[in-house]
Amino acid sequence: AFHALPPLTQSKTGELVNAVYGFASTLLKVFADFKPTHWAVAFDRPAPTFRHEMFEAYKAQRPATPEELKSQIKKVHQLVEAFHIPVFEIDGFEADDVLGTLSKQADEQGVETIIVTGDNDMLQAVLPRVKTLAPRRTFTDTVLYDEEAVEQKYGIKPEQLADLKALAGDVSDNIPGLPGVGEKTAAKLLQQYGSLQGIYDHIEDITPSKLQNTLREYRAQAFRNKELSTIVKDVPIKLDLKTC
Repeated sequence: AFHALPPLTQSKTGELVNAVYGFASTLLKVFADFKPTHWAVAFDRPAPTFRHEMFEAYKAQRPATPEELKSQIKKVHQLVEAFHIPVFEIDGFEADDVLGTLSKQADEQGVETIIVTGDNDMLQAVLPRVKTLAPRRTFTDTVLYDEEAVEQKYGIKPEQLADLKALAGDVSDNIPGLPGVGEKTAAKLLQQYGSLQGIYDHIEDITPSKLQNTLREYRAQAFRNKELSTIVKDVPIKLDLKTC
């Protein structure tokens, strides 16, 4: 919301509030459109995550958080508190992992769930009872992804998206793909062999030989990429619907 909206200040103090405004607008729009019976919000923690420990260059290309945004984060937390929405966050994990865990627990309790996010990484959390609302271009132009919509967009199932990034990489997270392997090639391999492990179980069958040789040479990188890209769904938190 901060980067998508122009500078907006409070008239009395001159403080920037565009991120707060964007967050509040999204919150109110979701409430109006979907009328949820339960709420939960996940935030990233400032501490490094297990992904940074595994791969030092993870998200290293991203610029530092602007001071103009840092000053608004506390206000966003206060806004969530004012709405009496429970907040989940934990050191060592990203908000995506927290959302993945909460949505899985909600699904296990039979709750229809919508994950509201600006990150397409969360599409891998889509299940029959879990959908993801993500922006197309702006936060007002959104797409509600179910399993069918994910498959239409990528040609593979939600649970295969981490395998896709294992092969093709993810520029936004600074995860390098295998040389010469783009999303189309990765999707085609996954359509045929089901998973990254399935591809390597049938490595002798992969053609052309150049692709097979690349897969052999960069095997360790591919499996590391998958671990970096996979949303964790067993973060040590517990969803209590009575408090949401």
